[in-house]
Amino acid sequence: IVLVHGAFADGSCWSKVIPPLLAKGFKVSVVQNPLSSLADDVTAVNRVLSEQDGPVLLVGHSWGGAVITEAGRDAKVVGLVYVAAGAPDSGQSFGDWWKDYPPAPGAAQIKPYGKDGYVALTPAGIKDCFAQDVPTEESALIGVLQVPIAGRCFNDKVSTAAWRSTPSWYVVAANDRTIPPAVQVDSARRMNAKTLTLQSSHVAMISQPDKVANFIVEAAETLAR
Repeated sequence: IVLVHGAFADGSCWSKVIPPLLAKGFKVSVVQNPLSSLADDVTAVNRVLSEQDGPVLLVGHSWGGAVITEAGRDAKVVGLVYVAAGAPDSGQSFGDWWKDYPPAPGAAQIKPYGKDGYVALTPAGIKDCFAQDVPTEESALIGVLQVPIAGRCFNDKVSTAAWRSTPSWYVVAANDRTIPPAVQVDSARRMNAKTLTLQSSHVAMISQPDKVANFIVEAAETLAR
């Protein structure tokens, strides 16, 4: 199982999901995306995939969904799990994917970070729109660990969407204030993905890690049959 984080985060966002997966006997690897472009993040995923010695279930959160949509074409990848994640179609960017939906409240909390085209969430964005269902101390830590993302990432286009030809699963975060739940629901339906709906914020793998881990295990066991 290879886990891919999204924008405004690093691989530590999976820290509550990893122990249950290891306890089930799965080999687990985490990609640390540079968040500098879609191509750069796909390269980071491919580097981890090259080290795997068997079939891979590729899991992506948020922006990481766009990354696994591109990187999932690797021959080792046998399944995809999207956790409140972007799922652009072939020729679409992450921005294209959700442009026809009313923006979630968190969109207004994405601000420039530095002077080289990167963006980050404001503290209010983290607390009220990204991780509003985790304890205050934990959401503060998420803010401290936040990793800015290059704004260009949201305009980089997927060449061929892996979910078109690879079995897919989708965790819909019904209380998401970062990515509109409606686009998640519609995407899961379009992908013909097996779907789990959680009453969670954008960071379902932090607020409801056991349910997310169990869903990932279910996907892996289904593929192993």
